[in-house]
Amino acid sequence: MQSRVLDWPRTVKQLVVLSLDIVLALMATWIAFALRLDIPYWPSGAQWWVYLLAPTLFIPIFIRFGLYRAIFRYTGQAALQATGMAVLIYGGLLTAILVWQKWPGVPRSVGVLQPLVFLFLVGGSRAMARFWLADLHQARTQCEGRLLIYGAGTAGVQTMVALRMSQQFVLVGFVDDDASKVGRNLNGVPVLAPSEVAQVVARQGITDILLALPSATRDRRNAILNSLQPLPVHIRSLPGLSDLASGRVTVQDFRELDVEDLLGRDPVPPDTALLARDLTAQVVLVTGAGGSIGGELTRQIVLQRPRQLLLLDHNEFGLYSIHQELQGICTGHNLDVELIPLLGSVANPDRLAAICDAYRPVTVYHAAAYKHVPMVEDNPGEGILNNVFGTLNMARAAQASGVKRFVLISTDKAVRPTNVMGASKRMAELVLQAMAAQNPATCFTMVRFGNVLGSSGSVVPLFRRQLAEGGPITVTHTEVMRYFMTIPEAAQLVLQAGAMGQGGDVFVLDMGQPVKIMDLARRMVELSGLTLRDGAHPQGEIEIVVTGLRPGEKLYEELLIGDNPEPTAHARIMKAHEACLTWDALQPHLQALRQGAGQADIAAIKSVLQTCVQGYGEARL
Repeated sequence: MQSRVLDWPRTVKQLVVLSLDIVLALMATWIAFALRLDIPYWPSGAQWWVYLLAPTLFIPIFIRFGLYRAIFRYTGQAALQATGMAVLIYGGLLTAILVWQKWPGVPRSVGVLQPLVFLFLVGGSRAMARFWLADLHQARTQCEGRLLIYGAGTAGVQTMVALRMSQQFVLVGFVDDDASKVGRNLNGVPVLAPSEVAQVVARQGITDILLALPSATRDRRNAILNSLQPLPVHIRSLPGLSDLASGRVTVQDFRELDVEDLLGRDPVPPDTALLARDLTAQVVLVTGAGGSIGGELTRQIVLQRPRQLLLLDHNEFGLYSIHQELQGICTGHNLDVELIPLLGSVANPDRLAAICDAYRPVTVYHAAAYKHVPMVEDNPGEGILNNVFGTLNMARAAQASGVKRFVLISTDKAVRPTNVMGASKRMAELVLQAMAAQNPATCFTMVRFGNVLGSSGSVVPLFRRQLAEGGPITVTHTEVMRYFMTIPEAAQLVLQAGAMGQGGDVFVLDMGQPVKIMDLARRMVELSGLTLRDGAHPQGEIEIVVTGLRPGEKLYEELLIGDNPEPTAHARIMKAHEACLTWDALQPHLQALRQGAGQADIAAIKSVLQTCVQGYGEARL
């Protein structure tokens, strides 16, 4: 019966509900007369006008309040409030008519009693239908598991209501560290103390824990994650409140933990004044705009309302995607920014010169580069042509057209590099340092930071894909360590540090402590609710396989060549003081490097890099 009801056409459902309300209105009228005139009671005379008047009044009012558009199994407080308001208006009109007409045998108190009884009957019918249909909806929906919600605040309660609609999880309880809430019930769901979680997980077969802590500090989230990490449960974050309000929360709406949660530290807070400097009402060019870092740069730059934002990339699909996304951002924020997508390669100096001459950018952010260490190691000539001479081409075009600021996105792998990619980025830094000393008209600045979580090729999306495939997770060495930051954090650093540059500066971020990749892999496995497979746990689900260091890879990355960083106006940004070459000294090396790259002469390329780049070619991890 329930299945047939749910499968009825929408119009049929509305007619059935309308018919039911008419019957309830007539019942309410009979009960009102019976209460006023004593039972047994049978209508007579002018009393029949009241029976006719009741549906005539309430039907248009209920339609106006949208009571026949609601879905019963999702009926909530808003629908009940609308029903109460509609009945209140209906009762007022009914009472006014009875007072005005003064029909014989019709007590005026019926105008009060009938709406009250009618409200009770209508509300009860809606509640019964809601529970009746919700039971079927639960039976039709496959249960995804047993859930605890960490956080018994407003967000947690909203999640509970939405989950009861979706029925995809059995909600076992809340967890909260507020002693005033522990031991109480929220709509029949117990609130547990954090100390009880491990016991409840084991006893109740909990499969998932949802963090409903949207306003919690990063330190508190990290402390909670550390306490939950040993448990065999899948930990995820609260979906957006728009999803909760819709009553359509599904397992797909639950987000995996943010990369900030895996990072284990607070992101660097931005300085809004530094972000806006040299951007508002200016022409800004971003190379590599279709990539991870370049794309995030454009997202943050467009919010500062430049006059024109030039997007340069040689990847047509990447350029198309970021252009479409930025158009959506401009529409959503009512931004009057002209977005100009430009196809082209930084290896083409004529194209770069034409772009700079045509648009005259004030600031250039140079993010175009080959960044994957093994790929560049296998293709050193192309890596050099793109990373070194692409930077030189862009810098010359910028300098010739009067660009005010030129910011290079560099990497910690440029410090005493063991690979061609890192050495090529250090060579790009040397090029800009030499050009800054030769001609200070354009302010050349370099921003050096560590690995970016979530970017293409980074370990977090790789590990997530390997987890989804059932493992194994691959780590190159048990002791390999890296500095990490998020993509938005890296882009903010570039914008802020670039605004502070005086010419030839190399800026680095105080990134805290480096993260051991093996620990990151274990953390991702455990927070996904899976178990590690190793010698002590041969029955585990996910194995971590050590594959060995790749060519050019080292265990530890550094941010500074020297040991004398200088503080800046930003508490988390430092300025490095590092030796560089003059343009006259550097030029012959560049000529030899270009020749070697053009001929794919690996020995010649590495010879130049060993001569110019401090630490390259040294035997170490």
